[in-house]
Amino acid sequence: MSDPRDVDEDALLKGLSSEELEQLEYELQEMDPENAMLPAGYRQRDQTKKSPTGPFDREALQDHLEKQALEHTDRDDLVPFTGEKKGKAFVPKAGAGRIPDSEQITLEPELEEALRNATDAEMCDIAAILGMYTLMSNKQYYDALGTTGTIANTEGINSVVKADPFKIFPDEAPNSTNVEETLDRILSNDTGLTDVNLNNIKACAEMLQENTTLLSLNIESNFITGEGMMALVKAMASNATLTELKIDNQRQKLGDSVEMEIAGMLEKNSSIIKFGYHFTQQGPRARAGLAITRNNDILRQQRVR
Repeated sequence: MSDPRDVDEDALLKGLSSEELEQLEYELQEMDPENAMLPAGYRQRDQTKKSPTGPFDREALQDHLEKQALEHTDRDDLVPFTGEKKGKAFVPKAGAGRIPDSEQITLEPELEEALRNATDAEMCDIAAILGMYTLMSNKQYYDALGTTGTIANTEGINSVVKADPFKIFPDEAPNSTNVEETLDRILSNDTGLTDVNLNNIKACAEMLQENTTLLSLNIESNFITGEGMMALVKAMASNATLTELKIDNQRQKLGDSVEMEIAGMLEKNSSIIKFGYHFTQQGPRARAGLAITRNNDILRQQRVR
């Protein structure tokens, strides 16, 4: 028996018919049936190859379901509701809820009068200072500990917990650094150049739109924001020569919308065969994997020809 490692896989794949290639691709699909967050198309294989039996009439289906619901008789209750109240009403015992005499604490008259006249906000601050953090929210507790001489809380202990106000941070201003001039000054050891910021340089996206010779681009471990990465991904729509792109390990997460845009770009781009990025969402990761596999198959078929 010959060694399986000596088999020419390209020759075998070339001899398969279109139906056999479709069946092979169907068997090699990677599915995740346990992940309920994925769409149905990524959790199970497509088993609806048959043609429709007729046109779909949405209104007729709704009328049929409504008719069935009206004709279906209601099931009788096992125990019919009569409205009768059973049992006895709860009556607390005399003295319930009072602190036992042995546990009561006698305060000085001035302190007892101050506590009696204190507002709910002042009582909340006093409870925080005494360490009674279970009586309030974390925000009330830490606000009271972080101030001196003033009442930090404006509401009482039993107030409704409210969310912190949303903080709006302005978008990062465009970087106007001249890359060529900056590199020349660095090479010439310019003493007046002490700080260089190449973050969010639009020249990279503009370069991808115009360049037709670059094959590999590695911008990993940088400070590119989601907006800058979005511009770079959109620029790839005009580039058909880049075969390798690495954008992983940025300072901040790119976000779901950028990852979806990356997956869409890879599906439309047929030249990228190596892509370096760790997706945080399963959907874009699966789409990107299928696109890279398709591009490598196209390159393999061109090599065989």
